[in-house]
Amino acid sequence: MNNFEDAIKARALELGLDACGIARAQAVSPEAAQQYRQWIAQGGHFCMDYCARYLDVRDDPRLLLEGAQSLIVVAMNYYPAVFQPDDAPQFAYYAYGRDYHKVMRNRLKQLAAFVSENGGGATRCCVDTAPLRERYWAQQAGIGFVGRNNTLIIPGRGSYFFIGTLLTTLALTPDEPCTFTCGDCGACINACPTAALPPINATAGEAAISGAVDASRCLSCLTIEYRGELPEWARKALGNKVYGCDECQRACPHNRDARPTTIPEFHPTPEFLALTHEQLKTMSPTTFATLFAHSPIRHPLKKP
Repeated sequence: MNNFEDAIKARALELGLDACGIARAQAVSPEAAQQYRQWIAQGGHFCMDYCARYLDVRDDPRLLLEGAQSLIVVAMNYYPAVFQPDDAPQFAYYAYGRDYHKVMRNRLKQLAAFVSENGGGATRCCVDTAPLRERYWAQQAGIGFVGRNNTLIIPGRGSYFFIGTLLTTLALTPDEPCTFTCGDCGACINACPTAALPPINATAGEAAISGAVDASRCLSCLTIEYRGELPEWARKALGNKVYGCDECQRACPHNRDARPTTIPEFHPTPEFLALTHEQLKTMSPTTFATLFAHSPIRHPLKKP
């Protein structure tokens, strides 16, 4: 090992994390802050009220940990090795296995222990629930870039990754930010069944930094976050989807080389893979609780 940063990255790989990078803890760029606020002001976040909270913290991750100097950003692959039958009620790939919050946090805590034991300093683990611009910081840490569909894309590996962040008071040497973009590719835009993505004439930077997805038209938001009655146009666009939508990711050329996850917790159970529409419609609360006991699915399913 040449330095402590290399040792941290090696430990992350040992823990089953697929990528690890380091960014300097500082405020996000003025452009990023402004465009996020514009997205909020225009109502792009729709029913996700939490997106409009703690804007000061979203602007500056140092408010999450006193004395924070660095962010260690990691990514973990969840791409399935086996899939639901095409005629089954479809769930987003990220929900195939166990709750990623717990799986990622467990590994981040082990990484935090390694950092503290070998380098000292305080740490804080953040997995999705903290008001942190995860994809922004993943790009700053050199892991990947934010695509036109607003997902983090790791060049050569795709976008089927969870992101975790470890804040530390240690002053680590940051990696160079990833400067790749989607270029003129509009595959995800063309594949979106509800036109929820910004048009191709919006720059990749605008789409990436502002989170320009129109959540009110996004099937993932409508089937997971939204609590009201689905509009007719959304019901027609669902097909046999019941939880989430991966169409923009399936269309992305970067996912042609996606490899199945090696994380056992993300492997679907036989019972989940065998689930039918009839079983879902007649499922009792007890059966539901058993089948999805350790799943990230926490919201009631909507019937198309």
